[in-house]
Amino acid sequence: MPASVAHIITIVLDSYELSPSGIHGVAHWARVLENGLRLAETTGANIEIVKLFAVLHDSQRQSDGHDPEHGPRAAEFARTLQNDVFHLSDHDFALLHKACAGHTHERTHPNITIQTCWDADRLDIGRVGMQPHPSRLCTDVAKRPETIKWANGRGAMGYVPDFVQDVWGIESD
Repeated sequence: MPASVAHIITIVLDSYELSPSGIHGVAHWARVLENGLRLAETTGANIEIVKLFAVLHDSQRQSDGHDPEHGPRAAEFARTLQNDVFHLSDHDFALLHKACAGHTHERTHPNITIQTCWDADRLDIGRVGMQPHPSRLCTDVAKRPETIKWANGRGAMGYVPDFVQDVWGIESD
C-alpha cells in the first residue's frame, strides 16, 4: 500500500461533506482504526484492510443522521482510490469493498477481516450515547466485557488519539 493513512485522510477530507469534528468524522475514524488494530491482534485480520476501512467507511456520508447508502458510496469511493492511491490485490479489495458497503445493514460475514472491521466500528457506538451489545458484534474478542468497556469508554468521552494531530496533522476541536 504506497499511500499512508494520513495521505488518504487528506484525500477524503477534500470531498467530505460533513464536519470533520462530527460524530462520523476524524475522531471516530481514528477510534475505529485503534479498535480494529486491537481486535486484529487476536483475530488475525488483514491490517491494511482494517486501516483502509477505518478511514473510508463513513467518508461518503451526506448526513450524520439517516443515510442508508453511505456504505455503498464509500465502497465505490474506495474503488476510485484503488491502484492510484493504494493498491490491494483483487481479493483484498473485494473484502474492503464488502466491509464498507455492508457495515451498516449487514449483521455478520464469514470473513474474519470483515468481521473485525464491522466490530471496530460498532464498538465506537458510545460516541452517540449507546452501549455496544455483544449480540451485535461478530468476533469473540469484541464481545469480551473488557473490550466493550475499553472501546465504549473512549467513544463516550470523545477520546481523540494523539496520532490525529501528531501523524495526520489534524487539530482536534
